Amino acid sequence: MFAETTVMAKFLIIDDHPLFREALHSAVELAYPDSNTQDAASLDEACGYLAKDSGYDLALLDLSIPGVRGMEGLLHLRTHFPRLPVVVVSGNDDPRIVSQVLAYGAAGFVPKSSKKAALADAIQHVMSGAVYVPEDMDDAQTALDDKTQEMIQRVASLTPQQMKVLKMICDGLLNKQIAFELSVGETTVKAHVSEILRKLNVFSRTQAVIEISKLEALGAIEPVLGEAPDDAPKAN
Repeated sequence: MFAETTVMAKFLIIDDHPLFREALHSAVELAYPDSNTQDAASLDEACGYLAKDSGYDLALLDLSIPGVRGMEGLLHLRTHFPRLPVVVVSGNDDPRIVSQVLAYGAAGFVPKSSKKAALADAIQHVMSGAVYVPEDMDDAQTALDDKTQEMIQRVASLTPQQMKVLKMICDGLLNKQIAFELSVGETTVKAHVSEILRKLNVFSRTQAVIEISKLEALGAIEPVLGEAPDDAPKAN
């Protein structure tokens, strides 16, 4: 039984499936009967709402919305709206995915198979300032070793433009080629590369590629650095 609250909370549901948006609405209303909840069927739509209104208390994000691959949606929100807590609600509850979600800064993870009461409990848990993971998934937080978790967090600290440059470095492109692809000056690319090496705590492009390859081998980074669809949200 959930106690009534006088807090006028504001939520953003980001999911392209109307039926599941309705289910999330029901869970939000159970946890916060007087809340104000907005729907978004795409990441672009969600970012439009967030750009106009900074008053949202929590976003509930489906990882598999159209035009977004892997962790791109979560990373985009964490980069552009860092003060907004994000709970990932996903049909993929593989422990490695849950671990990645938490490493990339999500405030919680809830399987889509969860019952309404469990969803409501997760929402209240995160709104209280805690990180939420279902009890039967507690071991997901240790699914990746500390060194891997640290590198994932370093990668997550890159800006969208730095992420693009890192992808091109891993593809073997030279600074001149990267500059051409991004329509920027080579000096700008060099600055990005230097900052990428600093954030990843490596000393060369080769070492950066090796570290990323290790993450790819573990299945911990490929969704982030993989090719995005043509209609993926454009990062500034």
